[in-house]
Amino acid sequence: MAAAGRWGWGSGGGPRRWSLPPLIWMLLLASVGSGVRAAGARLYNAGGADAVWALDAGSVRAATGNSSAAWLVQFYSSWCGHCIHYAPVWRALARDVRDWASAIRVAVLDCAAEENYDTCRDYGIHFYPTFRYFKAFTKEFTTGENYKAGIDREPQTVRQTMIDFLQNHTQGNRPPACPSLDPVTSSDISPLLENNDGRYIAILFESNNSYVGREVILDLIQYKNIVVKRTLNSDKAFLKKLGITSVPSCYLIYPNGSHGLISILKPLRSFFSSYLKSLPGVRKKMVSQFPFTVKPNKDDNSEVIVWREFDKSKLYMADLESGLHYLLRVELAAHKTLEGAELKTFRNFITVIAKLFPGRQPVVKLLETLQEWLVSLPLDKIPYNAILDLVNNKMRISGIFLPNHVKWVGCQGSRPELRGYTCSLWKLFHTLTVQAVVRPRALANTGFEDNPQVVLQIMRRYLETFFGCRECAQHFEEMAKESMDSVKTLDEAVLWLWKTHNIVNNMLAGQPSEDPKFPKVQWPTPELCPGCHEEIKGLDSWNEVQVLTFLKHHYGTKNILNKYAEDQDEPNEIILETKQESKVNVILKNPNGKQELNLDLPNVLDPESHILDKLNNRPDRDKIEHPYESKIHIEAKQSGSFLGTGFSNIDMSLCVLLYVASSVFLMIMYFFSRMRSKWWKVKYYRSPV
Repeated sequence: MAAAGRWGWGSGGGPRRWSLPPLIWMLLLASVGSGVRAAGARLYNAGGADAVWALDAGSVRAATGNSSAAWLVQFYSSWCGHCIHYAPVWRALARDVRDWASAIRVAVLDCAAEENYDTCRDYGIHFYPTFRYFKAFTKEFTTGENYKAGIDREPQTVRQTMIDFLQNHTQGNRPPACPSLDPVTSSDISPLLENNDGRYIAILFESNNSYVGREVILDLIQYKNIVVKRTLNSDKAFLKKLGITSVPSCYLIYPNGSHGLISILKPLRSFFSSYLKSLPGVRKKMVSQFPFTVKPNKDDNSEVIVWREFDKSKLYMADLESGLHYLLRVELAAHKTLEGAELKTFRNFITVIAKLFPGRQPVVKLLETLQEWLVSLPLDKIPYNAILDLVNNKMRISGIFLPNHVKWVGCQGSRPELRGYTCSLWKLFHTLTVQAVVRPRALANTGFEDNPQVVLQIMRRYLETFFGCRECAQHFEEMAKESMDSVKTLDEAVLWLWKTHNIVNNMLAGQPSEDPKFPKVQWPTPELCPGCHEEIKGLDSWNEVQVLTFLKHHYGTKNILNKYAEDQDEPNEIILETKQESKVNVILKNPNGKQELNLDLPNVLDPESHILDKLNNRPDRDKIEHPYESKIHIEAKQSGSFLGTGFSNIDMSLCVLLYVASSVFLMIMYFFSRMRSKWWKVKYYRSPV
């Protein structure tokens, strides 16, 4: 929906050659232009107040591989509503265990950032948020160990699982900064009472199921002149001797050899740790720099995004195509292979969208080609790379195209993590429900033609199987179980999705995932559809007849604008970044104001730069006779010429394969003929009389 497109769960010609003075003028104008806005930081800021290590594709392996400390990494997506809601909790956890960093560190990696797509795929991240532990001194690449604490992700629970994970290290690979977390016995404590090594020794007495002692030990590992140990309350006589009547309690042995039970207002971890840190002579150690670098988050003013003006009463093709791009090239990429229920769900999804998507001809043709390929392929297991090759048109089929990056228009958010993909999914499925009504014959001969719930069920299965935000998919499933079966007509399907979307808007109003510039409201608003609203007994009510009429118009083909939608020959738009190095990227607009170009200033000034060659060099898209050649070419790679003859490696491989097959066939026929000839000679042979 236009006003609240987030599920919280979770033209122009070729490039112009600019001379130096106009370029500098445009650079100055870009810095003050009203059409440019600064994008705020993502969900987490590296270091600082957040105390979270913000990793990326270039640092995650260096950080977690052969590290002197263990790691707990949250793989999240900045568009996922549940991840947005959980971010304050994760930041609070990181601040709470900041002093544990030399033993175990809390980090994040944003799988929605384009540079991290392949990394999240390598780590097998399907859903968000996903939590992985990485042990210290792990030399071989590992995808980590899954966090196993059910749905309870509160700081205390996560903190305790971090302790369990540290204790699962062997003596040989335990982080050097982490002391033993196992309890000592009363016989170990007695010699300590004669302490004379000039340090404090704090002994936490606690029950067997308590984590307080281990938490205090980790709270103090970065402090010198103090040692913290823990023991259990099993030796009642020893407890009585020391005057300990309740647990947890802290018994302190002073540097001068005196000792006694300390008085704490509340027997809580924070009280024990705070008291011990404040003792005279207890100071924090100097922490050495870690042997790897983590790219800091961009400052609020370092990332600039062009704001695109749009009409809220219109639907934009750029939003629908951007959603398809992200769905097919990013979200689906988390699944290296599709088989079984996953493959069936994807086949059905592509079948419905290929028949109903009211897109531009090249995009529709790509979807139809993908659908026909999936249906005709006699396999029950397909690698994702085969699908990606077709989506990227590696076979160079004439006339098919899907933009390879996002360009949000009606789904723009005031910050990068707001709206975007989830907004486009809502718009996509609303559009499909309406198209199913206005084009009832589109699904003929697909097996879905007599199912009024077809789009809703396809949406339900897609969210359940592929949607990254698990919490969001579960919430949608709960609503589907409650009322989706009541849908008996295609019109009712349109209204069911509209009602469900408004329920979600109502639940998420005021939540962290709400965009302040686009608040969650009941949609359509009176401004968009006055006839949709009426007053009954003093209360605002919906006129569902008018709502249905409005939805059919709003998500109808005639209301979709191709403004901002890119053609196949247009250069990709890249988000503008200004870095401290001597490199400045500038977005320029042609005088017609339509096409946006991203120019790298040093490369433009460099006489050896190939930027114009890159923009002008377009690969030929020759139409091939057999678009389903990818049945054989499951994991196709970009093919080149062979011996300068124009034949690709695939062409030569097919020739060799056919040659070998023909040779084998001829040999079989030859031996068969010989054997048949001998058989006839034996059968009709007559001995001479």
